[in-house]
Amino acid sequence: MEFRRLGRSGLTISEIAYGNWLTHGSQVEEDAANACVQAALDCGITTFDTADVYAGTKAESVLGRALAGQRREGLEIFTKVFWPTGPGRNDRGLSRKHIMEACEGSLRRLQTDYVDLYQAHRYDDTVPLEETMQAFADLVRQGKALYIGVSEWPADDIAAGAAMARELGIQLISSQPQYSMLYRVIEAEVVPTSEREGIGQIVWSPMAQGVLTGKYLPGETPGADTRAGDDKTSGMISRYMTDEVLIAVQDLRPVAEDVGLTMAQLAVAWVLQNDNVSAAIIGATRPEQVEDTVKAAGVRLDAEILKRIDAALDGVVVRDAGQTKRVDPWG
Repeated sequence: MEFRRLGRSGLTISEIAYGNWLTHGSQVEEDAANACVQAALDCGITTFDTADVYAGTKAESVLGRALAGQRREGLEIFTKVFWPTGPGRNDRGLSRKHIMEACEGSLRRLQTDYVDLYQAHRYDDTVPLEETMQAFADLVRQGKALYIGVSEWPADDIAAGAAMARELGIQLISSQPQYSMLYRVIEAEVVPTSEREGIGQIVWSPMAQGVLTGKYLPGETPGADTRAGDDKTSGMISRYMTDEVLIAVQDLRPVAEDVGLTMAQLAVAWVLQNDNVSAAIIGATRPEQVEDTVKAAGVRLDAEILKRIDAALDGVVVRDAGQTKRVDPWG
């Protein structure tokens, strides 16, 4: 495993992080989840990312049990707040009430006294930014969160949040956006803004929901046991499930072979070539998936390989998703 600093902070994290969105507490049984976490630990992963909303809070509980007994100082545990975790009017969003209560719930489920990084899972346009950042600052001063981050915030809000954090004497050190060979929206504004603010990216879906592994073939119906074939998750992957995209992805296979990588490893290695990326989050339903993917750590792709990747995907890369900060926590 290789390690990087998270933004300009002093926090060192594994450049491949283990995440449990869509898996722990829902897609896989707990024994399988524990095996995946153990595989991550055995491979040198020290950074674990989750969120209170995953599997209706069950994912945090599963991760907490899986990490129980590990040396806490040797881990970096990240979680998030924003999406609904209950039926009440204050069980969502970034109000002070919800942030403080949600943090207590996350700590309880994760079986820890503090999280290394507490992240705003979306921007809440219904709450003053001052209120949100003051609540985060109080958690930092209470020792319940060591650092603060955001997820899927547009560039202007990242800049405003970072400025307010400095005024409050705390550090906003990370952004957690979607990023892959196929989805490069952050490159235009989020990455330049983050570089100026000393913020590092912890990217999710580096394999584009599994599409970049090459397992989905043009003209073929996805298996029912795949993310694209499951009615519950197929909507998240539908943008990539066109013959045009799937044909382009297959053109990456010889590129991966030429550098001695699987297609999954190539996808993760690609996002790690971006100097502003501090870590790529991977998920797994089987330990061997973790063991395979971590081999992307430390890989350097030369300029010619990067050009071949761009040529293969020419015309299918998403660069502008029309992002908006107005995400309704009641939506």
